[in-house]
Amino acid sequence: MLFCGINPGRVSAAAQAHFANPRNDFWRLLHSAGFTPRVLEPSEQFELLTYGIGVTNAAARTTPGSADLRKADFVGAAERLERIADELKPAWIGFVGKEAYRGAFNERPELGVQKRRLVGAQLFVLPSTSPANAAVPWVSRERWFQELAGRSSGFGLRPAVRALVVDPADRVLLVRFDWPDKTVWAPPGGGIEPSETDEEALARELAEESGLRDFTLGPCIWTRTHWFTDMAGWAGQTERTYLVRTQAFEPAPEWTDAQLADEGIGAQRWFSRVELDQPGLTFAPRRLPALYSNLVEHGPPREPLDADV
Repeated sequence: MLFCGINPGRVSAAAQAHFANPRNDFWRLLHSAGFTPRVLEPSEQFELLTYGIGVTNAAARTTPGSADLRKADFVGAAERLERIADELKPAWIGFVGKEAYRGAFNERPELGVQKRRLVGAQLFVLPSTSPANAAVPWVSRERWFQELAGRSSGFGLRPAVRALVVDPADRVLLVRFDWPDKTVWAPPGGGIEPSETDEEALARELAEESGLRDFTLGPCIWTRTHWFTDMAGWAGQTERTYLVRTQAFEPAPEWTDAQLADEGIGAQRWFSRVELDQPGLTFAPRRLPALYSNLVEHGPPREPLDADV
């Protein structure tokens, strides 16, 4: 893996280290996405080599900000990156910010995988980690770093199913997942075992996580691809979410507290539409409140919607 920033700012130039501004999230995002086992300090940048990771810049001139760069600063950048790709053979090159990519290739990219390749390297554009990009929420930047980590891991995606469990009052049942760095509310569900159908997997998962066994399986309403590297042997998972209507009930998981804790599950509860809009909550998918409101108002979609991350 090779990461390519845009150019050294004054703090990085003075420290002779990449992404040295303490307000730059690069090193924290590397760790959060699973590229490094801990948050490295900029002064420890050469330790990245032990993880098969290198760092470079698209432009060499130090400036107060990337807006101070000129077209001339990027002359020869694409050719230099191609020489690096030819010599070091990285499987992936991750451009930290759209402007790093645009400066090198003189074309405006979208975030994510690019059609262009350098020698054999696949190219990926990440959000900028600069404090100047602080308007982009952490979870949005983390999502792209996680996708690059998952794609570059060489593993496949685990097939999974989830159930959007809805009672007659239009409340939705969600499960709370407690991770070291965040808490996320999501519909119950999980991986599909070999030879299981979606319905069989949902029946098992709903019983384990909420105690629900008497339900009517509705249509598949959402799909989602979630990249991550914290599940051994997988690069993430592809999810199909089905609508499940049931009478209101008190969640009583068939799994023990220890089994739930092993899966990161801390609680289950019903949410009204108003409660889904409480500030400070994180959902999976992230736009679950909007997707659910659309479902209540317009009914199930004719084709499953891409729920994004």
